Amino acid sequence: MTPEQQVRALRRADEVARRAMLMGRHPFGALLVAPDGESVLAEQGNIDTVNHAESTLARFAASNYPGGYLAKCTLVTTFEPCAMCAGTIYWAGIGRVVYGAEETALLALTGDHPENPTLSLPCRDVFAAGQRKVEVSGPVEAVAAEMIATHEGFWQSR
Repeated sequence: MTPEQQVRALRRADEVARRAMLMGRHPFGALLVAPDGESVLAEQGNIDTVNHAESTLARFAASNYPGGYLAKCTLVTTFEPCAMCAGTIYWAGIGRVVYGAEETALLALTGDHPENPTLSLPCRDVFAAGQRKVEVSGPVEAVAAEMIATHEGFWQSR
């Protein structure tokens, strides 16, 4: 994906995150983008503390698209995938990840909130432990502040 495509997709993922928040869920959003870098195949907001947007979307993708195709697709997400989500993305066979803001930025927002006990384990480290390469782009500085803004005040209000 070009930098411009990444920014557009991240802004759309943030819209998905805001919809999730309006439904009382955590404000995370993810998209599955086709190999053309433009077509959105699926989108997913956060469901709960176990069914994150990224892992739910990756399971959907693995159930609906062949592995060779997913290897050319990109999962776009508002925040860096946690270890659980990175593992699910890896096992689904998705070839690329683009994220808006880092897990460390999320930790600064959530602190020790019991609904989001973040792990200090970068997705790049999870992917590097595998046998198949997953390309990672992020954080995308052009929109990182926008992704963070969606969370401002959210965790303190819960």
